Amino acid sequence: MHFPDNQLAVALFGEVDAHLKLIEKRLNVVLYPRGNTVTIAAPTRKQAQQVKELLTELYQCLERGETVDIDRVQDCVQAVEEDAPLDALLTEKFAIETPKKLILPRNVRQVRFIESLIKSDLLFGVGPAGTGKTYLAVAMAVQALMQNRVTRIVLTRPAVEAGENLGFLPGDLQAKVDPYLRPLYDALHDMVGGPERIEKMVEKGQLEIAPLAYMRGRTLDDAAIILDEGQNTTPQQMKMFLTRLGKGSKVIVSGDVTQIDLPSGQRSGLVEALSVLKGVEGVSMTFFRERDVVRHPLVQRIVVAYDQARLPASHPSTL
Repeated sequence: MHFPDNQLAVALFGEVDAHLKLIEKRLNVVLYPRGNTVTIAAPTRKQAQQVKELLTELYQCLERGETVDIDRVQDCVQAVEEDAPLDALLTEKFAIETPKKLILPRNVRQVRFIESLIKSDLLFGVGPAGTGKTYLAVAMAVQALMQNRVTRIVLTRPAVEAGENLGFLPGDLQAKVDPYLRPLYDALHDMVGGPERIEKMVEKGQLEIAPLAYMRGRTLDDAAIILDEGQNTTPQQMKMFLTRLGKGSKVIVSGDVTQIDLPSGQRSGLVEALSVLKGVEGVSMTFFRERDVVRHPLVQRIVVAYDQARLPASHPSTL
């Protein structure tokens, strides 16, 4: 393969050919770089063609002025391993636009998660910590608000006391609840700006962040509603939450059924909902796996190690 621009070829290959070495290791091929060319040696013609298409697509990203780093190469290699189309990860086909950044899906499961929300009014995103469930849910809600498809965003979490007594935390109710909602605040900061911008959204009625108990007795119309940490709801709480869905609204429930902090013997509302609502029209479910973790690579290995050890899941540590 020949790449016309020498500088782009260097960026494509990576520092000390790190990108090519990753491709070799993961896709079982041998790459011979020389100048701005690379020769592919692969066990099968199909593998050689897959690597050729991968390098071509990544080079085209560089031609468009986009960044190609080791994380992006790794995401694309995973797509090749799963025999999935690369265009979903390397084009803006499934991009999510927010005021501060354009967010692209990192893997095939994230693409399916985005696709599912487009076609369904109720979406469950279930899987290990670090797979981007909550982050993507908030991003899609922000985009819907920007495009006037909803008039407000409602973010909620069950205030489960994971090892600490909520009543003994310092401060008023808001101060007690804020730590449980911090991951949602962090995602918002990344997409819309700092605390001042978020406060303005709250003042305008465009944003509501509240514990799950505040949802009771309400009907939420024209809203993007997100329930994070859904595994820590009881069946009664989950049913209450899901029936808040009003006209023109979409609901996203995210959670990890291996990180349940409910009292021993208490059934998770998320686990029950996944069983009860399977196959119901208008409901979609996306299940993420360990290999879909997009945090530090060590997080993926930690998740796998805990799963293999089959440790009790009733009160696991939060990653």
